[in-house]
Amino acid sequence: MILTVTLNTALDITYRVRSLRPHASHRVTEVTERPGGKGVNVARVLAALGHGVTVTGLVGGATGRAVQEQLTATPSVVDALVPVGGATRRTIAVVDEQTGDTTQLNEPGPTVTPPEWSAFQEAYEDLLASASVVALCGSLPPGVPVGAYAGLVRTAKAAGVPVLLDASGEPLRRGVAARPDIVKPNADELAELTGSHEPVRATQDARRRGARAVVASLGAEGLLAATPEGRWRATPPARVHGNPTGAGDSAVAGLLSGLVDHLPWPDRLTRAAALSAATVLAPVAGEFDRAAYEELLGRVAVSGEVSAA
Repeated sequence: MILTVTLNTALDITYRVRSLRPHASHRVTEVTERPGGKGVNVARVLAALGHGVTVTGLVGGATGRAVQEQLTATPSVVDALVPVGGATRRTIAVVDEQTGDTTQLNEPGPTVTPPEWSAFQEAYEDLLASASVVALCGSLPPGVPVGAYAGLVRTAKAAGVPVLLDASGEPLRRGVAARPDIVKPNADELAELTGSHEPVRATQDARRRGARAVVASLGAEGLLAATPEGRWRATPPARVHGNPTGAGDSAVAGLLSGLVDHLPWPDRLTRAAALSAATVLAPVAGEFDRAAYEELLGRVAVSGEVSAA
């Protein structure tokens, strides 16, 4: 079983408008709602690939109930979310149909009490007993300690479960120091972590800070990986246009899927890059264009070298 952790779950609401203009009233042409938060998006993609996945994290209020109702209806996804007293946040994406650009509005999430955080940690430790790999994804809601991911990484490692971390800022910096198996930052998060805007140098530095492997999302330039087995770059054949929300989450799903399928690193990166690009072509986060994904699998270019170590 693959376990994904989303401490700041969300109800993702996507509005489509013909043209987004500041200071103007807009007629919405289409509205979609999906359970959201990075780990939930990862879980939905994994389920679509045929993997069994359990979703845990924190959820509460009427918005949280809507999230759980939709998760329950998703095949191959098990809801193991832990209740809190506050209301789960909403995220609003406004898609400009003329340009394809997306404007994102993210609420902060509920304030989590110390007893609620303790209850989650106990549930998480129990879930690790049947997990083959765990992904820790996204922002922390108010009240959760900034070192939360570092503690969750250590708990997973003590249980012998490989762990992937996809976070940002101080939670990422502390989490990396706990030595996760894989870290998946984007270019900005990697630069903030290391102080370097040169991706090759930055991925190597992130490994020195504690991560066993680093896979950086570089947008249209694909993925850059620094691992104990070698260094590789995976590049889609051409820039794709659409809604980029969730593309990084699909890359995480590809990496996890490749890990549990025991693929070598170049094949994991091919799967991750193809899923990421195919997600940009899908209308909402947590989904991907399957036809585009299957076509891209044969066209992603992977270059690099195997480590001599």
